[in-house]
Parts: sequence; C-alpha cells; structure tokens
Amino acid sequence: MVLDEAGMIDDWRGTRILILGAGRQGVALARWLARHNARVTVNDLRKMEEMVSERSALMDFELEWVAGGHPINLLDTTDLLCLSGGVPIDIPIVKAARERGIPLSNDTQIFLQAVPCRTIGITGSAGKTTTTTLVGKMATLAFESSQNIASMDGHPKVYIGGNIGDPLINYLDEMQPDDLAILEISSFQLDQMTVSPNIAVLLNLTPNHLDRHGDMAAYTAAKARILEFQQEKDVAVIGRDNPAAWSLSSNVKGRLFTFSIHELEPGLDGAYQLDGLLSLRVGETYLPLLLKEKIKLRGDHNLSNILAAFTIGYAAGFPLDSMLEAVESFQGVPHRLELVQEINGVRWYNDSIATAPERSIAAIKSFTEPIVLLLGGRDKNLPWNELAELIHNRVDHVVIFGEAAPKIESVLGKSIPGKRPYTLDRVADLHQAVFKAAELAQPGDVVLFSPGGTSYDAFKDFEQRGHKFNEWVRELT
Repeated sequence: MVLDEAGMIDDWRGTRILILGAGRQGVALARWLARHNARVTVNDLRKMEEMVSERSALMDFELEWVAGGHPINLLDTTDLLCLSGGVPIDIPIVKAARERGIPLSNDTQIFLQAVPCRTIGITGSAGKTTTTTLVGKMATLAFESSQNIASMDGHPKVYIGGNIGDPLINYLDEMQPDDLAILEISSFQLDQMTVSPNIAVLLNLTPNHLDRHGDMAAYTAAKARILEFQQEKDVAVIGRDNPAAWSLSSNVKGRLFTFSIHELEPGLDGAYQLDGLLSLRVGETYLPLLLKEKIKLRGDHNLSNILAAFTIGYAAGFPLDSMLEAVESFQGVPHRLELVQEINGVRWYNDSIATAPERSIAAIKSFTEPIVLLLGGRDKNLPWNELAELIHNRVDHVVIFGEAAPKIESVLGKSIPGKRPYTLDRVADLHQAVFKAAELAQPGDVVLFSPGGTSYDAFKDFEQRGHKFNEWVRELT
C-alpha cells in the first residue's frame, strides 16, 4: 500500500481490502480494486447460494468470499475496511476495526480520491435523486452543445451515478480531466468519507435514517461531511429554506450559493422564486429564468429541487439555454409523485420514494384535490406527529398497511365522525391497500401512495415496491 502526499492510496498492489456487503456498491468496488491488484475479500451476511448473481458478476476476478456472518478474525488480514451502502457502522466488526486503527472507506470515498475530473456531489434528506437527475440532464445538454464534443476520443463526458444508477467507480478508469462526474451521496456513504466534491450540495436536513444514525445530531454530522473537506477554491450550495441545513452554512470553506422558493435576502447568491417567476441573482447580476407555470412537476418541494438545479448549473458554468431546456422538458423520476394512471376520474400517484413522514408531508401539500392516502411499510424510528396533524386537516381517507401500521394507527387516533380523515382502514399489505383505496376513491379524488416508511418489511427496495404498486393499479382497469 503506497500513499501519496495527501495520504491517499495511489498503488493498491497487495493492499488487503475487506468489503462488507455484496450489494451494488460492494460489487463495483470489489471489481475495481481487483483490477488494480488489491487482495480483496468480500464478506456478506447472506449464504453463498443467495449471492449467485453477485458472485457471477465477479467470477473473472481473483478474490475471496466469506458468507453467513462477519467473523472478527477477518480483520487480522485487513489493511482497509470498506462498507457497502446500508451496512451499519455500529456492528461488532466495524467497532473492532476502529479499535484496531483499521481505516474505513467505501466506493464513493475511493472514487473521489482518484477521480481526475470535476465533481458535483448532492446530498439531503429529500430531493437528491430528482435534483441529481435534473443536473445531469442540464450537464448532458451543455456538453452536447459544446464545441469540444466532436473530439476524437469522445470526451468530454458527463457521468451520473453514485447512490443512484451505477456506482461511478465502474467508470473511473476511463474518465478524463475535462469530464464531469455528478453523484448522489447518502448519509451512509458520508459517514466514512474524508474527501468532499468540488461542488458540494446540501439540499435540506429533516429527520431521516434515525434507525441507522441513532439521533438527529449524528445524522446531521454525517451530512455535514460533504462540506467538511472542501478547499477555498470549491463551491457549496445549501438550501436557504431549511433551517437545519442552513445552520451549516458557516462551515463553508469556499464560495457559498443558495436557493429558496422565496425571495433571497440581500447578500445571498443563488436561485429563487418571487411572484411566479424563477430568477437567479449573483452579486449585482440578475437573471430571470422561467415562469413557475412552465414546470411540469407538482409541489413546492419539486420547485425547490429545480431552483437547486439552476443554482448548481450556474455554479458549474452550464449555459442558460441548456438549463432551461432541461427544466422545461423534465417530467420527474419514477416513484416520485409519478402519475401512474387515471381510472374513472381518479388519479393514482406513486410516491414510493417517501420512506420518511417528512416526504409524505411534502407529497400531500402538492395536491388541492381530495386525497386517499396509503401509508405504511417499516418505520425508521421517526416522528409521525406532524404528518398526523396534516392528515387531520387535509386527507379524506387513510389506508395503512405493513409493519408500521400499529404505530401509525396509534398516532392518528380513532376517526371522529364528520372530521378528517373520514375513514381509517388497516389492511395487511400494499396489495390489499390498493384494492381498499379503489373502493374509497370517487371521481375527482387523488389516490396518493406516499408510505412514509421503508419497503424492507415486504420488498427489496422502494423501486420494487413502486413497480408492484404501478402493476396493481394498472390491473384495476
């Protein structure tokens, strides 16, 4: 293991790497490290026969597999411990590694240490994927319009991934200095990171993943790491409307930009909305962008995501035409207030990404129509009281399901005749919830699947849950 002047590994030959978790990120990291002649061990709680596809993806590389647990003695031959997304940092083997002084890392950390081009990293409790996808679309259009796109080697290129899509370490060896890498970064990844992107974006901070981080202070500390290792030449973009996120603006080491669905205070640079017009202000420069009515996405939370994308695009130097074209044609990302179908005058929306009550609140506020709300899944040790208050003011019918149903039912309380929610039904699973919602909904209503809990009580992830919801809704016709 050879370190460069910054303490980063620049020669992986013979370095003994233990990767915990053979998920998407772990497999990508194992592949890259094996190509660079590291001695890789992949360790997963699952049994060997449960990891057929993962082992097949790595069959061409020389590495070891240890399945069925996390034996501590693996640390005896480990120089660096890498955690896949979702692997808790408080499990015994990670604690033991820290006690022994074995450094922790992950695929995003190693990628950012080695990437030769500019990077944009986007995190937040909500809106990461929508904002990352939209910024990626802006960047792609900007690069397509640049004169350099006709270069013989096909560069510059835009790479979009991280916590969404492919881990970008899959493409690290082909990247060139004039490329751009745009990453969605989760708090799970930030927990171990000691490097920050060139443009670091913190959209917002609301209670989330407290089952993983323990409390809001630990969760905030993880998110703050995206700013912590920036340099003076770097840029930070922080949401102005979220007090918890904005409280970290004093941590910014480089140039600070912001965004708001309201007019910005004097002295702040960034994008904002005033009287239905989205605008950008930087110093004495004022730039009108577009009318709010041209945005295809519902809700103030999506307006905030779009303003964030404009701010990031400006900071990255994208042409205005590319940014405007991207926004005006953007119809959102699947499972995020996705209109699935209209059936007999009832519109069905899939918001499976809502794995925290805060996200369900944002979804409800996006509608003025009568709402039939589907809530449930697995709780993340998060508060439901604010969502319950909004439901009593705004939601006509609630159908709850899954592991979190007893907690949700307790917080909502019993239905009171003549007051919202007019009905509260508890069913076993999401499939039954769809049928119950179909019984309740009337023409002009919205059926909103915005569960507020994770999918892990019944599905592999929120995407699988969203796909099944779409399938069951379409079967209603």
